[in-house]
Amino acid sequence: MTQEFVDALFVDPFAVMNTIGLVAFALVGATKAIREEFDMFGVTVVGLATAFAGGMTRDLLVNRVPLALSSPIEIGLGLFGVGLAVGVSVILESADTHPLTLFFDAIGLAAFTTTGAIVATQADIPAFGVVAVATINAVGGGAVADILLDRSPFILLNDFYASCAVLGGSTYWVVVTVGGSNGTAAAVCAIIVVGSRIAALIYGWSLPTAQVLGLTRE
Repeated sequence: MTQEFVDALFVDPFAVMNTIGLVAFALVGATKAIREEFDMFGVTVVGLATAFAGGMTRDLLVNRVPLALSSPIEIGLGLFGVGLAVGVSVILESADTHPLTLFFDAIGLAAFTTTGAIVATQADIPAFGVVAVATINAVGGGAVADILLDRSPFILLNDFYASCAVLGGSTYWVVVTVGGSNGTAAAVCAIIVVGSRIAALIYGWSLPTAQVLGLTRE
């Protein structure tokens, strides 16, 4: 099974990472909506927004029709993730903050960072653009979901989350620039993002605020 996954990753890294990201982020977004006691329509909307908002923004930035509007398979994957969220919420207490959900979130973050970097590279965008598109693809859905949930987007607060996407996008560009294949770059990018995100959760990493840096008056 592992060998088959690796083979598929190197044949079509975008398809593999996009599938993983859609299911994982739909699950994560839907569990948050379930925790807030949204009805099933609301749960579905938040789940799909989490899965698709970042990718749609990515596609618009590179001037192509968003895949979410042209591929029924993508919608099916998102709905599958929402269904998984319902099942997980039945089994687990506080499913949105459970380690399993946080792991899925890290996986989705890695997958969408990678797909964003792939699309940006194929569009011949310079280094900064590759990192920017990768980051937007990775965190855009979560930001939209937080707005729908009436929260401040947590990527703007003191958490080490979007920074993981920046690291991953930068890594992808470096690997491709030195001659690595798309498959190799995708694998390394995903490992960097998952590893840094899990380390941030375990060790409580966060970026300093202006107050911590002493940049504001008391």
